[in-house]
Amino acid sequence: MLLTTLIFQFAGEPVRNVISIDRFLSPTICSPDQVPAAETPVAPAPDALPVPEGGPQATDPNAPAPVTQQAAAPAATATAVANCVVEDTNFLNGARIWEYWYILLCTAVFCAFWYFYKRNQWYWWSVVGSSVLFLATYSQVQLSAFVNDWQGNFFNVLQRALNEPGAVSPEEYWPYVITMMAVLLPNIIFLVILAFFNSHYVFRWRKAMTSYYMEYWPRLRETEGAAQRVQEDTMRFASIVEDLGTSFLGSLLTLVVFLPILWTLSQSVTEIPMIGAVPGSLVWVALVVAAFGTALLWGVGIKLPGLNFENQKVEAALRKELVYGEDHGDRADPPAFRELFANVQRNYFRLYFHYTYFNLARYAYLQVAGYVPLLTLSPSILAGTITLGVYQQVQNAFGEVAGSFQFFARAWTTIIELQSIHMRLKLFESYIPQDQEPIKEELSSAATI
Repeated sequence: MLLTTLIFQFAGEPVRNVISIDRFLSPTICSPDQVPAAETPVAPAPDALPVPEGGPQATDPNAPAPVTQQAAAPAATATAVANCVVEDTNFLNGARIWEYWYILLCTAVFCAFWYFYKRNQWYWWSVVGSSVLFLATYSQVQLSAFVNDWQGNFFNVLQRALNEPGAVSPEEYWPYVITMMAVLLPNIIFLVILAFFNSHYVFRWRKAMTSYYMEYWPRLRETEGAAQRVQEDTMRFASIVEDLGTSFLGSLLTLVVFLPILWTLSQSVTEIPMIGAVPGSLVWVALVVAAFGTALLWGVGIKLPGLNFENQKVEAALRKELVYGEDHGDRADPPAFRELFANVQRNYFRLYFHYTYFNLARYAYLQVAGYVPLLTLSPSILAGTITLGVYQQVQNAFGEVAGSFQFFARAWTTIIELQSIHMRLKLFESYIPQDQEPIKEELSSAATI
């Protein structure tokens, strides 16, 4: 992703001239010398002013004939000869077609590389499936960018309609509503299909992990909580990593798409309270707020992964004793059960205490961070330098960028859970001897002999 982004930014145009298909699907943009004079606004000439009826010859027989129609013909001819447009206003314009085509080609190259280099039995889910999730995440980020641009234009029209009744005609208003419905309604079906694919993707990941552990089961079955590691932790690990992975990828793509938008919108902000005018002010505010929240939650939640790890250990010990008690009358007797349950209670009470101050810091930070855009825009709002549409764009773009910067802060509880699961699985895998081969390979060798 980093490599393809760098190539796109620094060598995009040369590559575009070679592999892009947008020149076949979108109109050509006129160069400056191809733009007809009629489309270039100029100051009215003296002979363009109102003249007496009958033309200038009526008062001055030596005056030249009007040239308005004479100039219109060359302008139309220039447009026909150039066969170009001044601006491509289509939703899928040349720039978007090139960007989407480039991403599809890079994804195909990525899949082809792993197909020939190091393909295994899980290739179609691990490589191709991950690529599909990447493209789906990217499409949702692009949709958010489209909605942000739509909101800016629509709320400006809405503000004009509310301030000046009758100023906005139905022909100007309804296309905005119809466009949004045409974009969002198909996306509902897309999200349903994506959720279905995600479910299968996570289960295949769990299946791959389970298959790996079961190859060493005769050695691993003797470890504490082996059944829980294979049955529960593989399921939770796959689900959490997929969820965090797609969320983190979405945050990166959101930054790539929305940072330029937010930087441009910062030009509408006259000054920041207590700081003043700063170029790209909204971007810096989002970065500082997110960095502060991440550092704060990391500091107050530093003990939680270890406590979650200990919690799973005492739960596993209690569950194991109860399982033995199903088959043996001398196991899970009241004294032993009370001792094991007391350990569970003690660990849970410690966990509740530490989560109390962690949640206090987390909720306080997220609540205050939600009002940062309003506080930042307050001087511009009071000065009247922004419209309702610009405010909505800033609010949405700032929320997207700040949410991306705040990924670790918002997902910290899930990250803590993942850390504890990872600790348990690493300990579980440590019981696999480094020189031990999978059982299925030994059986296949024996069959060959």
